[in-house]
Amino acid sequence: MNATAMLRGEYPWMDNGDAIYLNAASTGPYPACAVHTQHVWAEQRGQPHRIRIPEMIAAAHDARTRFAGMIGADVEEIALMPNTTYGLNMAARGLPLRPGTVLTVDGEFPSCVYPFMALSERGIALERVPMTPERLPDEDELVARIARPDVVAVVVSWVQYASGYVMDLARISAACQAAQVFLIVDGIQGCGIRPIDVHALGIDIFASGAQKWMLGPWGTGFVYVRRGLHEVVRSHDVGWACMTASVDYAHLTNYAYEFLPDARRYEVVTLAYHDFAVAAASLGAMHQAGGAAGMAASIAPLVDRLATWAASRADVVQWTPSDPNKRAGVFAFSGAQHARWAKRLQAHGVVFVEREGAIRLAPHAYNTMAEIEWVVAILENS
Repeated sequence: MNATAMLRGEYPWMDNGDAIYLNAASTGPYPACAVHTQHVWAEQRGQPHRIRIPEMIAAAHDARTRFAGMIGADVEEIALMPNTTYGLNMAARGLPLRPGTVLTVDGEFPSCVYPFMALSERGIALERVPMTPERLPDEDELVARIARPDVVAVVVSWVQYASGYVMDLARISAACQAAQVFLIVDGIQGCGIRPIDVHALGIDIFASGAQKWMLGPWGTGFVYVRRGLHEVVRSHDVGWACMTASVDYAHLTNYAYEFLPDARRYEVVTLAYHDFAVAAASLGAMHQAGGAAGMAASIAPLVDRLATWAASRADVVQWTPSDPNKRAGVFAFSGAQHARWAKRLQAHGVVFVEREGAIRLAPHAYNTMAEIEWVVAILENS
């Protein structure tokens, strides 16, 4: 059984004909196992005496373990976070950046922009590398600028949210390492549906929410901090949960200002254990269906079919790269019939969004080729 068949079984509602859900790049729907997990935890939360502290700790550890496995990290390098932005803020404020320039690319999601704009009072400027005429990141120019002596860090999305363009992190990382600057990655638009090895790539900090392609709850995510940076990245937010003295819940007032030795030092507050249990259940379903590699193998033909349709039309402007190696799950396009296409898709129950002037379709491994063919037929008859 392939990944699509295995994951599709978690979504019986998708076969009732009410909707074709192509919006995983915004919100990933819970698989049935995650819905069940949420119900179990909600019932227990209503009677909290039924929940034991070891269960809560185990739920958090399970989530860290699954996030780590998804990106090729060690569990000790994972801190649970409420979203991508929190992890990027932690990188902006916690890394020992000297006055200079942080590079990103124009058209980036705002979470890769605003936290670094906020560093101006420290003498750190954010510089955006202009896009190519095709509205894609100019990697050649980015890599060339990394070599400048004023550059202190690079922050980019692994997959661009509007176009679905996949950045060449290996190339960018090599340039960063040669120049001895930090590499910070927003991974949310690729994490879960495309394999990655953060160790092999030499990424310093990698942040992702779980609510999109990883099919988890809002308010769940993680940040990876490379092991060698745990004593370097400062935690500007300090709470009770990140201290070694807080491991013993029965004696929390044995104060000792000593952070936990791993990435848990960045988990400063009480976690949403129930939500991270749900996130782990979703990741478990994806793992059973083949993990990120299985997701990628199932999604690629769906996006390829949309790309084939776009290439056949002179009136379509394709935002997503033509090269299959440079795209993940997003397919974005525009054109003279933009308004008609959008209206027709909505009328036929296709769930999508419009971003930056393009129609953005985002199929996941639970979608079938038959659904994509139906979408193509709708667009053809517009």
